[in-house]
Amino acid sequence: MTRALIVRGFDDQVHEKLGNVANQRGVSINSIVKDAVDLWLKKQQSEVPKKHHLIIYSDNESMMRMLKTMDKLAKQGNYFRCFFGPPHSPFTKLLSQLNWYDGTHEPYPFPSREEQKQQIQSALQMRTQTYKQIMTYCDKILANVITEASDKEVCCIDFMINDGERASSKLALVIEKAYDDNRMAGLMYCTYKTNDLLNSKMNDLIKLFELHDQIFLLNEDEVYKLHATKENVHKLFLS
Repeated sequence: MTRALIVRGFDDQVHEKLGNVANQRGVSINSIVKDAVDLWLKKQQSEVPKKHHLIIYSDNESMMRMLKTMDKLAKQGNYFRCFFGPPHSPFTKLLSQLNWYDGTHEPYPFPSREEQKQQIQSALQMRTQTYKQIMTYCDKILANVITEASDKEVCCIDFMINDGERASSKLALVIEKAYDDNRMAGLMYCTYKTNDLLNSKMNDLIKLFELHDQIFLLNEDEVYKLHATKENVHKLFLS
């Protein structure tokens, strides 16, 4: 269904130039204006930020306090607020109380810490069967969030990824790569607890850093931005 659009602010000179161009090209002024509007809309859509950030936090209490601040900022920015996380996490409970959309669904793909201690599973089984199941799960929850967001930019916080890291650093990197290849419009924050992340190999840590636009460290109530760039050994001797 077409709508009438009144464009104000064109003086006689601009209108005359538009008329001349329209006559030369054999089109109407309406057609030129419509093409200009379509082009502008496409440009706006292409410039929508799709950020993928990493947050490494020291303790649960610090993260809980930061979540309350992030909630206020996300509301001010009119973001679609959503999260992924384990069902009995304090973060999940807090964000649910603050009316964030819970993108996870049952059955949750990772065991709790207590269940993990009791669980005996070979690395081969994890690589072949569980990896595929978890990636299918991740595809579904991303699709659900995109549908629920209804074209709004998201502010999405992922706590599930830390459980993936505890299961396997390689698995966490596979999930991160999927997030990075299928970025949502808005802001995506992947969160890791320091104690869980620092058990990783250095190569895995570097790959994790490279998959994110920015890296933030949360220590108590202080946020630090970490710059991780590949350098030459000579830099060690430069002031």
